[in-house]
Amino acid sequence: MKNEILEAAKQNVERKGFLDIDLDPEMDLFAAIERLKKEKNAVVLAHYYQEPDIQDVADYIGDSLGLAQQAEKTQADMIVFAGVHFMAETAKILNPSKKVVIPDFKAGCSLSDSCPPPLFKKFKEQHPDHIVISYINCSAGIKALSDVICTSSNAKFIVESFPKDQKIIFAPDRNLGAYINKVTGRDMVLWNGACMVHEIFSLEKITKLKVRHPQAKLLAHPECEEPVLRIADYIGSTTGLLKYSQTDSAKEYIVATETGILHQMMKASPDKTFIPAPPNNNCACNDCPHMKLNTLEKLYLCMEYGSPEILMDEELRLAAKKPIDRMLEISKQAGL
Repeated sequence: MKNEILEAAKQNVERKGFLDIDLDPEMDLFAAIERLKKEKNAVVLAHYYQEPDIQDVADYIGDSLGLAQQAEKTQADMIVFAGVHFMAETAKILNPSKKVVIPDFKAGCSLSDSCPPPLFKKFKEQHPDHIVISYINCSAGIKALSDVICTSSNAKFIVESFPKDQKIIFAPDRNLGAYINKVTGRDMVLWNGACMVHEIFSLEKITKLKVRHPQAKLLAHPECEEPVLRIADYIGSTTGLLKYSQTDSAKEYIVATETGILHQMMKASPDKTFIPAPPNNNCACNDCPHMKLNTLEKLYLCMEYGSPEILMDEELRLAAKKPIDRMLEISKQAGL
């Protein structure tokens, strides 16, 4: 009977693409997840924007570049990707023989959604003499249309690895692309996409917050809009922001990125104060609603049942892998 219940639950997961099974409230999920890691030779990779419980149970926590590097070299049989869909896709692209699961299949990405492959293909055809550098926050379909992938950690270096006269399309994030244009002196053609979280920070509210906290430094992710970046004390990738907060001498920081990173910042620097940058309304819109679909309960269930699983057409996978491999190789040469 128990096996029949488990099989029915598994079919429910596979059919619906999300996990809504009731768990025993007394279950020690941390211990259960550690047990499953050993039983299934599984590794849990988590993005900095995941909820604190998931970060605490993860084997590796990082930004998109670090996660891709970890996915490439893992020896695990199962990759449990606590992030959004395109991140789990990247892990599958790099590991076709491994089982890749994600806690909630509906954990998408507003930035990725802003760049549909059929429309981008037409856009690319309008610029036949341009190469395509795509930010990793995109679908496998966009990666397959790209020459090289980048992350916020290595975007500047990736762009500068090409001659100055090389014409470039940068997709899908217009804010990151504009920032890279500014710091490199390039004139890349930008796809008009953006992240809903990083575009919602209020310059007016941040300015007022800085008045109330005159010693606080503003840390901003380059996906933020230019007016916010203009007043930032430091601009960098999620990992860059974390490292800066650890080594800098200030004691207070206003952080303009998704709030999940504050957990690691506070753990690394318990003597410092970290204030989430306010959005331009009263909702918790500096929390990514897609990232936060994943929960510790769903993480346990996807490990237990091996679903939802990321599956991919092999032709698409191979086409998407080429620009990722190129990024990883360039990053390795640069010591990133």
